[in-house]
Amino acid sequence: MFLASWLWGMAVIVCCVSWFLLGRRRRRQGEPPLENGFLPYLGCALEFGANPLEFLKEKQKKHGHIFTCHVAGKYIHFLTDPFSYHALMRQGKHLDWKKFHFATSAKAFGHGSIDPAEGNTTENFHQTFIRTLQGNALDALIEAMMENLQYVMLQSRTPKLQSNTWVTEGLYTFCCQVMFESGFLTLFGKEFNSNNDKNLSSKQETERAHILNALENFKEFDKIFPALVAGLPIHLFKSAHSAREKLGEALLHKNLLKRDNLSELVTLRMFLNDTLSTFDDMEKAKTHVAVLWASQANTIPATFWTLFYLLKNPEAMRAATKEVQHVLESAEESISFNGKHISLNRKQLDNMPILDSIIKEAMRLSSASMTFRVAKEDFTLHLENDFYNIRKDDVVALYPQLLHFDPEIYADPLTFKYDRFLNENGEEKTDFYRNGRKLKYYYMPFGTGIAKCPGRLFAVHEIKQFLALMFSYFEIELVDSNVKCPSLDQSRAGLGVLQPCNDIDFRYRLKCL
Repeated sequence: MFLASWLWGMAVIVCCVSWFLLGRRRRRQGEPPLENGFLPYLGCALEFGANPLEFLKEKQKKHGHIFTCHVAGKYIHFLTDPFSYHALMRQGKHLDWKKFHFATSAKAFGHGSIDPAEGNTTENFHQTFIRTLQGNALDALIEAMMENLQYVMLQSRTPKLQSNTWVTEGLYTFCCQVMFESGFLTLFGKEFNSNNDKNLSSKQETERAHILNALENFKEFDKIFPALVAGLPIHLFKSAHSAREKLGEALLHKNLLKRDNLSELVTLRMFLNDTLSTFDDMEKAKTHVAVLWASQANTIPATFWTLFYLLKNPEAMRAATKEVQHVLESAEESISFNGKHISLNRKQLDNMPILDSIIKEAMRLSSASMTFRVAKEDFTLHLENDFYNIRKDDVVALYPQLLHFDPEIYADPLTFKYDRFLNENGEEKTDFYRNGRKLKYYYMPFGTGIAKCPGRLFAVHEIKQFLALMFSYFEIELVDSNVKCPSLDQSRAGLGVLQPCNDIDFRYRLKCL
């Protein structure tokens, strides 16, 4: 037994030494400074995962504005100078923005490759999303979301809203339930038909139970999403795997065809799945699971952080409430509980610069997205004052949180300032500087360039609608006005808006009109 253990130990040591001597990348002339890390395959992954922002700050201080890190089998060149970001955007000939996203989607959601080059589909997914989430299609989504938010807030949750008593709930839990249920109904329609149906109430209760069940499956799957992106197989996570399969079953085409008021996004995706792909029924459904995840995973925590910062800042709350009241009055919209819902269109929602600034500031403080490009070939990356050789299949990445927390760009960067993105005229501020030079890129929670999130406009409008309705119908306050801001869950760094490490209790009740 001792001999066997000794032999195994020696084998491990030999493998590690061999990797250290032979398997580690050597920096070539003209390449960025290199950090291999000390662990085979993982490299710097554990250090990066523990606190990405501090890790990158440390390496930036050590190496300058560009450096290479070996992270989980990939060599990632981090570009940290915001004045060089445009150089990355100009490298479309040499860099592929789709490869990483296509591979990640197939790995996480379990469908076949959506890269047209792989032959499973000829659909241009990015164009599908732009066509159905922007332009005229956005107006229809906003209208449906406005109606569904009020249904969820005022009818779906009726048992909790009896009399004028306060309801205490976790703020993240509340935002999660309201935004998920409303968003699900907006994208995937309703099972019931509300016209002259005697059993409408019963069908609505059944529908809500199904959506809340989908929410539980969504949360179970979402918990291990960072691990899936890192490359771990979903079969290691039995409950999350089961949750993903259940979500897929709910979104099978045969089930979606039973629903009313499907969004243009889902209708078009169903058509393109059926006509342009060779996916089987479950793979088609899993592309819809990807749409569901993309529509909720960042919007929910962004909604939480925006409302939390408002509740913690009375001045911001007063300014936001006043703006919403002004827009409602200008639109001649009155607040009532007699079944007549508030209606605000896209133009009216766009005329809320204070809410825009508040949402931007909340997302600046909570987002930790990454922009990835994969090198198609060996090439030379020309930056503002330097140039570096990049190898084929290496990744070039931006980490905008470095930008968002830079004190030279944002004074007192860790403090929430609701008017940070307003100029002296109360309009959108776009002039931000670093070292006396105006920045083109200063706010990037949605990415940048051609890969910028196509659903970003809908996401911001959703949050505005949520806030406008909360201010209109409810009195809201934190249970403990002195509660500390929860920490950011760093396990999701790189994926978008970070979730809070713990929930915060708040209470709400219907206003007396």
